[in-house]
Amino acid sequence: MPQSNSGPRTIEGTLVAKGMRFALVAGRFNEFFVDKLVEGALDSIRRHGGNPAEAVLVKVPGAFEIPLAAQKLAEGGKYDAVICLGAVVRGSTPHFDYVAGEAAKGVSSVSLKTGVPCVFGIVTTDTLEQALERCGTKQGNKGFDAATTAIEMVSLLKQLG
Repeated sequence: MPQSNSGPRTIEGTLVAKGMRFALVAGRFNEFFVDKLVEGALDSIRRHGGNPAEAVLVKVPGAFEIPLAAQKLAEGGKYDAVICLGAVVRGSTPHFDYVAGEAAKGVSSVSLKTGVPCVFGIVTTDTLEQALERCGTKQGNKGFDAATTAIEMVSLLKQLG
């Protein structure tokens, strides 16, 4: 039997945010950086046809607290995606490892448990300079990237049913 040159049917999300409902959870710790991530996320929503004024911004003390607030929002059924934003900068103690690791595991767990895209937009860096680079300068804006991922995942999950 001859083989077909066509590949499998591909399903992927689009980048159209119109009509999507977003919650942003932002840590106040390292607020200078996190505010830039929030601005980037709202810019992505706007640039992809969504209305950032319809998003809700929930502020929590720091990155460690983000997953619990994200879970509450995801379970509430009001939002298509939860965008998790924070900044954890390494210090001279192992505290960084605990906070960054638990925040990452927590956000992932919420997404898997609820079926609602919970996107990890928490910048984890060794230095303040690296954090600045990821919050809107040389490395782009990871808040923008996180919101763009959220938009695509909402679209994809709608197609997957």
